[in-house]
This record gives sequence, structure tokens and C-alpha cells, in this order.
Amino acid sequence: MNAYQHLLPLTLAAFSLGLAFGCAAAEPAAAPQQTTRMTGLMVYIGTYTGPNSKGIYRYRMDLATGTLSDGQLVAQVTNPTFLAIHPNRRFLYAVAEMGQFQGKPAGAVSAFAVSTSTGKLTLLNQQPSVGRGPCHLTVDAEGKNVLVANYGGGSAAVLPINADGRLAEPMCVVQHKGSGPNPKRQEGPHAHSINLDPAGRFALVADLGLDKVMVYRFDDVKGTLTPNEPAFASVAPGAGPRHLAFHPNGRLVYVINEMGGTVTAFAYDAPRGALSEIQTIPTLPADFKGDNTTAQVLVHPSGKFVYGSNRGHDSIAIFAVDQTTGSLTLIGFQLTQGKNPRNFQMDPTGQYLLAANQSSNNVVVFSIDQNTGQLKPTGCVVDVNAPVCVKFLPVY
Repeated sequence: MNAYQHLLPLTLAAFSLGLAFGCAAAEPAAAPQQTTRMTGLMVYIGTYTGPNSKGIYRYRMDLATGTLSDGQLVAQVTNPTFLAIHPNRRFLYAVAEMGQFQGKPAGAVSAFAVSTSTGKLTLLNQQPSVGRGPCHLTVDAEGKNVLVANYGGGSAAVLPINADGRLAEPMCVVQHKGSGPNPKRQEGPHAHSINLDPAGRFALVADLGLDKVMVYRFDDVKGTLTPNEPAFASVAPGAGPRHLAFHPNGRLVYVINEMGGTVTAFAYDAPRGALSEIQTIPTLPADFKGDNTTAQVLVHPSGKFVYGSNRGHDSIAIFAVDQTTGSLTLIGFQLTQGKNPRNFQMDPTGQYLLAANQSSNNVVVFSIDQNTGQLKPTGCVVDVNAPVCVKFLPVY
């Protein structure tokens, strides 16, 4: 059987140099209600590789203080710019962001076994992403498949996961078609992220080139993506949707628009997989005049706050969520103490936010005020060359 039998065209348009070993102890953040039995966290950082970065790095995080320590290179691999962790915590998957793999115009997805004691990664295998420049991936809740978005290729693919954590050949590829009004950035499709809804029934692909969030019905047994009806939701022309995040209630989705410098709030109809726009709000101060693009968006575990990163203003925009309507109110900014915050993540307890500043080669830790949502630097900064992605692995 052809490995790409479900190919579906859519006409809808070792150790890094200068790596800091850790941070001095900081004042503990005010902890929310304890909902886990975690004793600690391992923090994985994906990078762009080069002379000063060799792959994926691992730190240990002290939840009592928010400090990072014991930084190590744990896997050498090309451009592991986005990471995802299997639900059983035994495997980690990474894109290999490149334009050619095994002589074909594609990037790759790497599978690693995780040592639960040391955090070291052992490469299991690699498979093609069936598209150039893979930039984002996710693992379904049952741990059966990796779903990957190819920015350069404007496509998304599903790779089944074998019992031993290895990846099988892609079972499904969906190719986007079309363009947007910005000829430099939207000359064609650019799938920038792929996320599953909380029920795992639908996959949402933010396509920067089309100004659309494509919606697919997802079959985790067959490993297939099928166009939904409605097949997409649109954002403003030229806005360039990049990443999205679901609210914990499963009824709201927040999409950050890279070129428009905005966040669009959508109501989500879970049975239908349909998105309805509520609001679009800027991520920048009204008086900001420089160049800026946005990157990551996250919802706090409490559901009370949304955060979005600005590259240019070099800040995290902080929004309060109206618990009745889902609309956002901008309540502040926190400078990230670096340049080009490509990615940030919150730890599972919602106490801390780690900002990865790609152009200043550092990761900065902030504590989160559980009542106001405001961020405060803890004083913990670690040096990692060209950090792009931060992922947490709970230790029990």
C-alpha cells in the first residue's frame, strides 16, 4: 500500500557554547491549588542548530522556587524547533525544520526515547514530514499519532506511532492551496501549527498564507484527516494566523495572528468543529511604532488569562478573559528581557512562564500572579543558543 494513500489536495485554499548551568534560587511564586503529585519538572528546549547549538537541551526545574539547573545537551539533531511529548512521558517527538530530507523536498520528524531518570534522549527513528519546513507538531491524547504542520510545504501530515515509540510512514497528507494579499509572506499556503480539540475529534491547522484556520475531522485509529464542514474559519486579510490555544472549558479558541499583531477569539462549537469569531484585539501598545510580529499564544490553566508574545516589542501581552463571553481585555505587558520571544510555555501548575528569546540566546523565567495574571521576573535566566521551543515533562 502506498504510504501516502490518503493524500488529499485541498483547493480551499556536546553542549551549547555559553550554555548556563542554571539559576540561583528565587523567591517562591504563590502556588495555585495543588492538582498534581509532581515532585519536579524536566524542561526540554528545542533550538535552531549551528556552531553554538547542537540540538535539544534539558534542564531540571524546581517547582518550589522556579529555578532551572543541570542544563545538558540531550540529543544532537538538526533544527529541532518544535517538540511534543507522548502522553505516557516515555517518548519525545521533534520536527527537523529543513527543506530537504533523504533527497526529497521535505523536512523530518524525529522520535526519541526518554530516560525518566536522567532526561537523556535516545533517537529511535526519523520519518519524512512530507513537506518542507515542518514547524509544529502534536501527539494525540491516546498516543497513537503525531500530527505535523509543514510551513514551507503548506501541508499537514499524520504519522502513526508504533508501540515502541517509533514513527511509521505518514498515513495521511493534506495539501493546502491558495494565497493571501501579502505577496512576500502569503504567496502560497504556510501551515504554521496543528492542534487537536480537547475531544480529539477535530484538528485545527492555522495557515498563515491563507488567513484561515482549516478544520479537519480526525480519525486516530486510521490516522486520517478529512475536511470538515465548515472547512475553515477566516481571520482578517493579511493577518497571518500562526498559533492557537484552547480555553480549558473547550468552548473558546484564541488564535494569534503573526502579521496582523492581533489575537482573534473564537467560540468553538465542539460537536460541529465550527469556529465563530467573537473579537479581534491588538497585542501591542497603541503608541508602538516599530516593526513587530507575534508568535505564541497560551491560556492560563485557570482560564482567566491569555498570553501572547510580541517579537519587536519583545514582550508578553497579558489579557484578561471575560468568563461569560470569552472576549479579551488587554491588561498589561511584560518585557521578556531578551529579543525575539519565539516561544513561551507555562509549567503545568500555572506558577511560572518561561520565555525563549531566540535572538538574544536566553530563556527567562517569570512568576505568574494567580489573581492578576501579571508576570514578574524571578531572576532566573539561562543561556541557550537560538531557543525556539520549551516543553515540560512532569517528574512523579
